Amino acid sequence: MKTYKKRVIIGGCLATLITSVGMLVLDHISGLEAKELIKSSLPRMNTFFNTIVLASGTILTLLLTITNISYGSQTTLKKDFYHRFIHVAKLDALVFIISVITFLLINNPLTQADNIHIKVYTYLYYSLSIISSLVCGAIVAVIIMLYEAITTLIKIIGLGVEDHPLINQENSSSSENKPS
Repeated sequence: MKTYKKRVIIGGCLATLITSVGMLVLDHISGLEAKELIKSSLPRMNTFFNTIVLASGTILTLLLTITNISYGSQTTLKKDFYHRFIHVAKLDALVFIISVITFLLINNPLTQADNIHIKVYTYLYYSLSIISSLVCGAIVAVIIMLYEAITTLIKIIGLGVEDHPLINQENSSSSENKPS
């Protein structure tokens, strides 16, 4: 279980770090002012947040399907397995909410205003960069969590692994001892 959490945390943090550093380096190389950086990056950020909203909504739907599959199987799974789904759903819902709010906020025509101080654009640009990097890391963490849950389900249900740590051994041994 500790390996599972490490993979999720390392994957999410690594994605956040790579995108943050990448954005900062590329921004400094470009030499553009904050207002120009916002103008040039808004269409891509718009697409990014729109895609994350669609993906996270799809993931929530997928979680329902996976839960239904695991419920209908012959094997009884431990509560820890279902707690993983709760964690995936919580993080995915958070990503969805942040992405929807950011998506709506970046659709304001702020760059067309002339009476805004240049420092506001700098703060805005770096805020958007930080938010998009965090959302990137969070969606990577969600995907890793989902991957782990799906592969566990495939091992248990599809491949018939009987000694998996997430199989509830109490129910399977008591059902074997029941007289027919």
